[in-house]
Formats: sequence, structure tokens, C-alpha cells
Amino acid sequence: MIDRESVPPRAALIGRHDRRGRLIWSLPKGHVEAGETHEDAAVREVHEETGIRGTVIAPLGVIDFWFMAADRRVHKTVHHFLMAAHGGELSDADREVIEVAWVPLEEIAERLAYTDERRLMALVPALLAGLSDH
Repeated sequence: MIDRESVPPRAALIGRHDRRGRLIWSLPKGHVEAGETHEDAAVREVHEETGIRGTVIAPLGVIDFWFMAADRRVHKTVHHFLMAAHGGELSDADREVIEVAWVPLEEIAERLAYTDERRLMALVPALLAGLSDH
């Protein structure tokens, strides 16, 4: 979720505790519910996890990974989208979220815990520049 109106532009990130209890920052994400498109799920999940309403403006990329949960390997594929904020209030009301924050784009790489998410966010300035050219 990008707030394009702020100077400099900023993104909404969520903080959660990892298995060791450390606070880690990541992009909002979740699951697709029955009848939803990936875009619909992204809009819903970002609103649930950050309190911010937005619209999809471009696909950002797909991250495919494995993790351990309850002593079993779980495969997850996450479709990320560049979204423009257009309302709501930043909130950590979601039970899975410890903190939420607006982070200037130039600080995203040092804040995000996951390399794949940093790689996707590195694409955002060029995407935003391309959108403003139209």
C-alpha cells in the first residue's frame, strides 16, 4: 500500500513477532477466500491488516516459499500488488499484527525482514514514475 500523496511517498508495513519473539516487518498479505480474485484478496487483506483502504494499480510480483508450521512444511505463493491508499486510518487492530507503520520508500529496504519483499519493493519507484508519465 503506497501513500502517493505524502512527500516522500511511503508504504504501509506490518510488524509481527517471529517464532523467537522478535518484531519483524513485512508487507501485508493473506489468503484468497472463495470467490475472490488475487486482487480482491489483496485489497481486503491490506485493509484488515493495516486499516487502510486502497485500490490495485499494478501487479508487483509473486513470491513462492516454504516454511515450517506445527512440525510440517507448508508451501505458500503470495501475489503482491502495488496499491494506492485512498482512505482509512492506520490501525494494528488485526490480531495477527503487532504494529503498523507508514515507512518512506527510501527506508523500506532497511526495515523489511525478507529479501524477496525488498526485491519487489525496489521496483516501486520505477512503477510510480511510469504511472505519473501517463
